[in-house]
Amino acid sequence: MDNRFVARRFWLVFLPVFACYQAAEGVGMRLLGSAVWQGMLMTATIPLALLLGRRVYGNAAATFALERRAGAWRWLFGGLLLALAAKAAAWAVGQATGVYHVAPAALPAPGALLQAVALVLFTTIIPSLAEDMLTRGLWVRHGPLREGAGFVLLSTLVFVLNHIYRLANGPLEWLMLACFGLAYAAALARSGTLWAAVGLHWGWNAANGLLGQFVDVDVLQRAPATLLSASAHLVLLGIVLAVGGRSAKRQLAAPQ
Repeated sequence: MDNRFVARRFWLVFLPVFACYQAAEGVGMRLLGSAVWQGMLMTATIPLALLLGRRVYGNAAATFALERRAGAWRWLFGGLLLALAAKAAAWAVGQATGVYHVAPAALPAPGALLQAVALVLFTTIIPSLAEDMLTRGLWVRHGPLREGAGFVLLSTLVFVLNHIYRLANGPLEWLMLACFGLAYAAALARSGTLWAAVGLHWGWNAANGLLGQFVDVDVLQRAPATLLSASAHLVLLGIVLAVGGRSAKRQLAAPQ
């Protein structure tokens, strides 16, 4: 198949999804100052991606490595719990080293707690899934590097650059984002399903809201806190590499 045609189809999917994803903050929050518009645009990223995947590649789920596979849900919810544990461990280390101040929070009533947990899980899986589809799923199926270290490094670079509103924060922020990207891309590469990356990403994004129901956390030292988050993801990367299944080469392959 003509490589230029393959590239053209890839960008026909990537660029509109990228624009919609970035509009959530750029238009929704920065231009309109509206969390409602931000949420609507972010949510719209997912059906837009699936629609384009179906129109351009003929299969919405396969375009982003989201097919139903044996073990996919274990990767999703296992990753969720693992990332929550990693965040809790980072807070514990930070408390011991003076990076964070962690104190017990006043617990809400059981009904209110359940509502809060459900809301946090819902509102954090949407941006996690949207970004994983954009920076990992599409690339592993239709990008120029689709397996092994090449894919992981390329996906990590795309993930860092996708945070266009945070790049001005400097090299320490880039380092942290790169550590995030390595862990999430490796989860996809080792498992053969994007749900593994979504689980880790979702768990980390949800951790503040979920664990925050039980403790109040104040950041006392910003730079060390950033390094703790980066280090937590390097630990997650190690765990993914240690427990990941067989090579995902055959699982990730998709017709062009």
